Amino acid sequence: MTAGARITDAVGHFGHRGNWKSAVRLVRARRPERLRWRAAVGSLTSEAGRLVGSDRMRLEEPIRELVLDLDDAFLRREIVLDARLRSVDLDRGEVLPRWTFADVTRLSHIARTDMTLLSRYVTLPQDLAAQIDTAAVVLAGRAFANMFRQRARNLWLRVPDQDGPEPLMLHHRFILQRADEDSEKSRRWAALAKALSVPTP
Repeated sequence: MTAGARITDAVGHFGHRGNWKSAVRLVRARRPERLRWRAAVGSLTSEAGRLVGSDRMRLEEPIRELVLDLDDAFLRREIVLDARLRSVDLDRGEVLPRWTFADVTRLSHIARTDMTLLSRYVTLPQDLAAQIDTAAVVLAGRAFANMFRQRARNLWLRVPDQDGPEPLMLHHRFILQRADEDSEKSRRWAALAKALSVPTP
């Protein structure tokens, strides 16, 4: 099954049989890349997120070792964030930067994002010197960026083509203004998430 097969199919093959040890061994043997290989690791972390106790540890730890051995910083970071979406924490301070609440407050001010919105979805410390959960804040920032981007697109679709024969009414201009505001909010949240996910030089 594994010879010449796509890695996602091969991992699925082992997974259907509950043979996750072989699936991990296969992933480790293949060359890491940012599409199918990353998706295959995602299948492993998804399964780890459903397990508990020693069963989870036996799958999660080999995945963690696999990720830490990666030379590609982007791939290492994105797999860690993918795993957190599946309630699996592969990072113990080796991958994502460590930031304090004072740091995220400062970066949020620079990016002009709404910390009140962030605090509704992420538990933030009260002490300025306390460390934040970097992965949680980055994922929330990306989610907000996607939400505002989609809202802006939906609003733009409600307005006639500005180069078309139909004139823009006053309410259309209000819609365009709101769409531009949401687009800018998307850009700001994306900037904050990027700043927090990449170590400072």
